[in-house]
Amino acid sequence: MPTTPPARSPADTVAEGPDIVVAALSARALAAAARRAGRRPAAIDLFADLDTRQLAESCLRLPSDALRLESGHLRDSLARIDLRGLPLVYGAGFEDDPALLAALAEDRPLLGNRAEVVARVKDPFRFAAALNRLGISHPTVAPALDGSPGVHLRKRIGGSGGAHITAATDAQAKPGWYVQRRVAGHAVSVLFLADGDRAVVVGLSRQWTAPTAASPYRYGGAAGPWRCPERWTPTLPAMINRLAAAFELVGLNSADFLVTGSAVHLLEINPRPGATLDVFDRPPLPPLLGLHLDACAGRLPDRLPALSGCHAAAVLYADAPIRIETGRRWPAWTADRPSAPTVIGCGEPVCTVFGEGPSATAARHHAERRQRELAALAAMEMQ
Repeated sequence: MPTTPPARSPADTVAEGPDIVVAALSARALAAAARRAGRRPAAIDLFADLDTRQLAESCLRLPSDALRLESGHLRDSLARIDLRGLPLVYGAGFEDDPALLAALAEDRPLLGNRAEVVARVKDPFRFAAALNRLGISHPTVAPALDGSPGVHLRKRIGGSGGAHITAATDAQAKPGWYVQRRVAGHAVSVLFLADGDRAVVVGLSRQWTAPTAASPYRYGGAAGPWRCPERWTPTLPAMINRLAAAFELVGLNSADFLVTGSAVHLLEINPRPGATLDVFDRPPLPPLLGLHLDACAGRLPDRLPALSGCHAAAVLYADAPIRIETGRRWPAWTADRPSAPTVIGCGEPVCTVFGEGPSATAARHHAERRQRELAALAAMEMQ
């Protein structure tokens, strides 16, 4: 089955409706990737941002009090007559509920990793045991604190975005949580395609946090492609291949590492397309969602073209409540633009800000300058 459908007129597209569903905590990047791949997405997420609505044939917003996908509301949305049986591509937000993925796969194609694969990858103890067998370095994990609180972190099983990570202080982790030993280093993420047996690396990105007192590891952004040091060139692709085969991964995935000097420690695998779509899904690379669908069907490219220049995607959080009025004009270098009128609370995400540059560091700095510009404008508007 071809990944990209034949070209159609705008009138035909509207009349035909969606041909794929993308669902995530925020589905805008997936919807944009689907459009670039020639698909007609319906989007389901927690925000229904303005640009997601523009990209999607239909855009459904799920109610949520805790920034988590709620099974009942999601299944009700997918039961709509225009979405029944459509293939589903899922992003962030499903890792903590593999049983939900299994249930969704009963009545539609699931274009991504199977539920049992997600369960194996996101169970921190099974994952660590598999890495031990593979000889891949990783921080030790435990169900309870064993040692000084200053050298351990508490994480939610299946959590994403980093906001759930704090210093471990309790002797026993709560149900659904675990303890991981803190490891020094800077964060690098490897985006790769897999066919269940082998993998092709798409690119590396540097990632950073946007810390607060309550959420010291909150996700801040990513920039890439980041040039892989020569000492890792022969070993990193081989490691990704071993991970793909060991866990039977398919489609787009990312592996998050902490690196310091020559040491590389694997933190986790995100078994779905993620935030770095905004960094890598651009020419001369083919549409990444198309490559995702091909890889899920067992087809991997022999090689991929190299990107020129670097892109960054940074999350702008509100330092104070911000009122977004109807008709607000957003710069072209923003995404995930909130529907208005609305008030965004202190600490909540406002939008994504893009930057460019000759290196990952320069692209990050460009995005951060734009963040400051946008934050200053918002502060003036609230006066």
